Amino acid sequence: METLDKTYWEERYKSDDVAWDTGSITPPIKQYIDQLTDKNARILVPGAGNGHEFAYLAENGFENATVLDIAETPLKNIAARLPHLTAERLINADFFEHYGTYNLIIEQTFFCALPPALRQNYVTKMHSLLAPGGKLAGLLFDFELTEQGPPFGGSREEYVNLFAPLFKINMLHRAYNSIKRREGKELFFIFEKK
Repeated sequence: METLDKTYWEERYKSDDVAWDTGSITPPIKQYIDQLTDKNARILVPGAGNGHEFAYLAENGFENATVLDIAETPLKNIAARLPHLTAERLINADFFEHYGTYNLIIEQTFFCALPPALRQNYVTKMHSLLAPGGKLAGLLFDFELTEQGPPFGGSREEYVNLFAPLFKINMLHRAYNSIKRREGKELFFIFEKK
């Protein structure tokens, strides 16, 4: 398997080899954000790529939303689309080396882009970044986990086993409003920090 490091992701964005990029916020996450009422919540969108979810948050008054990506190119793309943003809201860093405290973290194709060996590290890091009672919410893929990826798949059972020790599983069900090419392959979830 290729090394999925900063260079790998930078090359994917520079060559526009980003088949996962939907071009806009996906309906399940849009619907979730639309029911959020605390515009002051500290929100992180990690591994966000071109950051459609982050852009939606920024455009809808969530002043404390931050985006993080290991590759610089997608952050430059976001900055070009949203020139009013301050640089502090665009973090170019390795997620596992990032420190902060957030009320909400949005998951959109970040988990599935990581080598499966890092999944336990992901869960532990997410837990450490959330404030007490903070939530991790978004989409996880529901298809067989193979060595081929990214994206790497997974199952509901695997996610429960991974997250339940550190998170209360508030919701984990098949997304009913996925985009066409992801129909039947996404689980919408809300996990709350224990």
